[in-house]
Amino acid sequence: MGSGLNAVKISTFFILGPALLVSVLLPVKSEASVFSFISSLFSSVSASAEAEKEQPNSQNLALLQATISPNLDASSTKNEIVIVGGTSLSSETVTSPETKNLSDDQISVYVVHSGDTLPAIAKMFGVSVNTIRWANNLSGNTITIGQTLVILPISGIQHTVKSGDTLTSIAKQYKGDLDEILQYNNLNIDAKLSIGDVIVIPDGEISVSVAKPAGGSGKSSQPTYAGYYMRPIVGGVKTQGIHGNNGVDLASSYGSNILASADGQVIVAKTTGWNGGYGLYIVIKHGNGTQTLYSHLSKVLVGVGDSVTQGQVIGKMGSTGRSTGVHLHFEVRGARNPF
Repeated sequence: MGSGLNAVKISTFFILGPALLVSVLLPVKSEASVFSFISSLFSSVSASAEAEKEQPNSQNLALLQATISPNLDASSTKNEIVIVGGTSLSSETVTSPETKNLSDDQISVYVVHSGDTLPAIAKMFGVSVNTIRWANNLSGNTITIGQTLVILPISGIQHTVKSGDTLTSIAKQYKGDLDEILQYNNLNIDAKLSIGDVIVIPDGEISVSVAKPAGGSGKSSQPTYAGYYMRPIVGGVKTQGIHGNNGVDLASSYGSNILASADGQVIVAKTTGWNGGYGLYIVIKHGNGTQTLYSHLSKVLVGVGDSVTQGQVIGKMGSTGRSTGVHLHFEVRGARNPF
């Protein structure tokens, strides 16, 4: 940069020298125009020097600054929408599977986005691939972007096949349903079992006697919300007490009204399919953080996202899915079932 300025000074001298000599020799009238010329020449030289001075180089370039991430805890930068437990979340704020805080008995709903696979989704929710297939009537691993998957927290027994075991004997041992075992494990009735194979028995039971703690009441440790839930049918009878996922069976005539047990929002409304044995069913999310489930329906009268009020008719009683007669299987997830 210094050599450039010296060149400008030298060229200025050779230009101004003759101009000053002319100004002395010419009449006074011409002085104004000469000095005006000289003034403009100095301005031009100054501008040229300033321009050279500001020319960017390694000495005067501004330092680059790294951009700040809007969310340092983000697990993804995709702008997809994920729904967990009926709540819409940006995938940028969804915590990793290891840190998500969901109750074990809560039904979750997940919207498939780009890059998802069934094994990855299963790992995210801590369930098996078969659990997702079974609950969503899937025969393979094919899923599509935007597809809504219901994630059922399946309770049951995992059995390792030993010598002499058959599917029928396993079902009998754990009081499971043979057809349900076949469907869940993607087997047919003629399947040959090998020693070491693992079979899952949905809603299976192990017959053991458990002593009650001293001084304990033996009641459920789940919270009680007295008066919060209303009976989901009018009349009828209870045909089975607490079983499965905190559910009871209430029977009445085919097509009887099914009522919302409490105010809330519909997060699942299945109008076709086996759906893990529930058949046609509805799940409602409530303001106290609990969920209620209404299954084996003959007709579903609400849709996902609908807000419902306590006592509103949401469906009709039926016998779809794993059912041996007309009834409503009613579950409360996250609290004691008062019925």
